[in-house]
Amino acid sequence: MQKGKEAALLTVLVDIHVKPECVDAFCRASMENALQSRKEPGVARFDVLQHTGDAGHFTLVEAYRTAEDPARHKETAHYKKWRDTVETMMAIPRTSQKFAWMNPE
Repeated sequence: MQKGKEAALLTVLVDIHVKPECVDAFCRASMENALQSRKEPGVARFDVLQHTGDAGHFTLVEAYRTAEDPARHKETAHYKKWRDTVETMMAIPRTSQKFAWMNPE
């Protein structure tokens, strides 16, 4: 693993499958959450990706500056609003994986 500031970044990939009738509403809620999340001091990156072959399949790419920042993110009003808004839109429960960010020198 890389040493230095970059190695401290924690990336979380969230895999989400949304009901077909909820795709537009999910997109709106997720884009608002992403815009607000990018303003958090502990967030280095927050992207919403939509699968090109399956409109209801999304991946959130969240990069945090420290290991504590994901928990801080989950305490924000915009995250709680997103969570509560999209909860019933999920076709299956969302999953996530955490990765340490590596960068060649």
